[in-house]
Amino acid sequence: MKFRRFGILYKSIALFLVGMTLSLTIAACGSGNAASSVALTLVGYAVPKAAHDAIIPRFVEQWKKEKGQTVIFSYSYGASGSQTRAVIDGLDADITHLAVAADTERIVREGLIRQDWTTQVPNNGIVAKTVAAIVVRPGNPKNIKSFEDLTREDVKWVTPDPKTSGGARWNFMALWNDALKRNNNDEAKAQALVAKEFKNVAVLARDAREATDAFAKQGQGDALINYENEVILAQQKGIKLEYVIPEVNISIDTPLAIVDKNVDRNRTRAAAEAYAQFLFTPEAQAEFTKLGFRPLGENVGKFQPVRDLATIQDFGGWGKVQKKFFEEGGVFDQTIAASRQ
Repeated sequence: MKFRRFGILYKSIALFLVGMTLSLTIAACGSGNAASSVALTLVGYAVPKAAHDAIIPRFVEQWKKEKGQTVIFSYSYGASGSQTRAVIDGLDADITHLAVAADTERIVREGLIRQDWTTQVPNNGIVAKTVAAIVVRPGNPKNIKSFEDLTREDVKWVTPDPKTSGGARWNFMALWNDALKRNNNDEAKAQALVAKEFKNVAVLARDAREATDAFAKQGQGDALINYENEVILAQQKGIKLEYVIPEVNISIDTPLAIVDKNVDRNRTRAAAEAYAQFLFTPEAQAEFTKLGFRPLGENVGKFQPVRDLATIQDFGGWGKVQKKFFEEGGVFDQTIAASRQ
């Protein structure tokens, strides 16, 4: 009972602090009566914050011009799983932009987002995408070019743990997709290959930040799997990183959703849906591209092309993937067990 009371207290404090942050944001943005303004709350994972910061003022200006109404944005950014939990626990989000659709589906199961959420916005709800990259040491001394190179005895590598990191689930699926393609879709052989790769993991970190610190600051391993956009963003900040993009890869898609229960209660659906649509305009998408996300169309522009690009739908979507691969006793647990034999 003591543990349960502590959990309830912790949850209450967390929501209180988030609520205070949002309240302060609203106050800073200004005020207005119900007829002249509408308040929207955007809840997202941390990486695309800079894009939204650039996009929001343009949308506010357009909405004011077209509707004569001021949109007052409040926002909360953090780890995707934590943000998901906060929305489920009562954070009054109108729109979510999370790292993985499995997190959106958790909110769907709570009845806050409609089952057909992917039909409410363009591109099946995918607002920004990237691929998996292998970060290597300067000059790539181990000549790492593909995921299969991670099986070599002279290569040690770093990744976050899919049990605690949403990004790590994408990493694992990138490895799994590559292994399937190399073994003519034979799942037993694919699992054996991925297990051989995980046998060489130097650090199975709690999250992406911890994995990056282990590789870049502590000198652990010869390689690190990370999102391409994260590596590009680090380079933009002056961090010298070299990386390769495996030619067999997976599209890492970040989902946008309208939180139906909240927008209907708050009477903010029109503005929320308009902002969602605005995020798919060329000028908004250009802001995501600046952060290292790939263009949504076929033209990859400055980005290295990928010969064979899978999607999570090729594996049945995140609902099936989460259950098959990452729940207790699933493919990931089996693979880790095999890697230790």
